[in-house]
Amino acid sequence: MDLLVRKIAEMVGGEVSGNSDQRINNVATLEKAGENDLSFYANKKYEALLYSTAAAVVLVPVDFKPHRPISSTLIFVKDPYSAFTLILGEFEKQLQQEVTGIEQPSFQSATAIIGTGCYLGAFSYVGNNTKIGDDVKIYPQTYIGHNVTIGKNTIVYAGVKIYDGCTIGSGCVIHSGAVVGSDGFGFAPQQDGSYKTIPQLGTVNIEDNVSIGANTVIDCATMLGDHTLLKKGVKIDNLVQIAHNVRIGNDTVIAAQTGIAGSTTLGARCMVGGQAGFEGHISIADETKVGAQTGVLRSTVTPGEKLMGSPALGLTEYYKAYSVFRKLPDLKKQIEQLEEKILNSR
Repeated sequence: MDLLVRKIAEMVGGEVSGNSDQRINNVATLEKAGENDLSFYANKKYEALLYSTAAAVVLVPVDFKPHRPISSTLIFVKDPYSAFTLILGEFEKQLQQEVTGIEQPSFQSATAIIGTGCYLGAFSYVGNNTKIGDDVKIYPQTYIGHNVTIGKNTIVYAGVKIYDGCTIGSGCVIHSGAVVGSDGFGFAPQQDGSYKTIPQLGTVNIEDNVSIGANTVIDCATMLGDHTLLKKGVKIDNLVQIAHNVRIGNDTVIAAQTGIAGSTTLGARCMVGGQAGFEGHISIADETKVGAQTGVLRSTVTPGEKLMGSPALGLTEYYKAYSVFRKLPDLKKQIEQLEEKILNSR
C-alpha cells in the first residue's frame, strides 16, 4: 500500500516542492508522522510542528511561507484538510477487501430484485419486493424488510435493521446496530392512567450520500403514506435518536447522543453538537449552529443563528448570562454580608 507524491499532487490539485518521486505508505499527524508518512498542516497553532516533524510529505496551504527550513516535501493546496480527506479515501480503497456475491446461509425473497456486483453477507435477510441497487454491500446479520428500496453503492454494515417500506438512497453508509423505521413513541393516555399504543404506519426516506452512525435509531412516520426524511448529504453520528416525522435538511451534521423529538424540522447545513435535545413540533432555520448539551425548545427563523445552553439562548446572550452565573457564589456572599451589616446596625 503506497502512493507516489506526484500522483498525490495530481489527485488534490497541488504543487510539489521537493521530491515528487517519493513514495508514502501511511498517513499520520505532524507529531506522530514518520519518514514514510504523509501529514497535513491546516491550523496556524501547529506551525511549530512543521519544523520538527519527521513526515516525508506535508500538505500545506497555497499561501504558506515557512519561517525556517523544513525537511519534508511540501504539497501546496487550497485546502489541506479536504485534500488530506481525499488521500485518506484512497488509502481506504486500498485497505478494503473487495467483497461480492451471496454468502450462505442467508435469505433473499424470490420477489426481491438485487442488482449486479452486490454483496450479501451470511445470515442477512432480504424481504419481499425489496429492490437493491448495483454494488450495494450488505454485511452479515442484517435485516432488510419488505418493500424496501436501497440505491446503488450503499453500504449497510453488520446488524443493521431496516423496517418495511423504507427508502435508502445511493452512496449511503449505515453503520452497525442502526435501526431505520422503528415505531415512533406514540401512546395515548387513558382515563385509568394507562397508555394505548398509537399505530405507526409511515416509513423513513433517506436520500443520497447520507451517513448514519452506529446504534442510531430513526423512527418511522405516524401516518400511512408519510415519512421521516433525511435529505441529501446528512451526516448522523452514533447513538442519535430521530423521532417520527422529523425532517432534516441537506448537509446537516448531528453529533452523538442528540435527541430530536417528533415532527421537528432542521434546516439545511445545520451543525448540532453532542447531547443536544430538540423539543417536538419546532422548526430550525438553515445553517443554525447548536452547541453541545443545548436544549432547543423554540423555533428559529434567522439562518446562521448560534444557540447554547438549556433552555437555548443566542450565543451572545448565553455568554452574558453565564458571566453572571459564574459570579453567583460571590454575589450570594456579598448579599449575606450586607444583610449582616443591616442587622447589626439596628
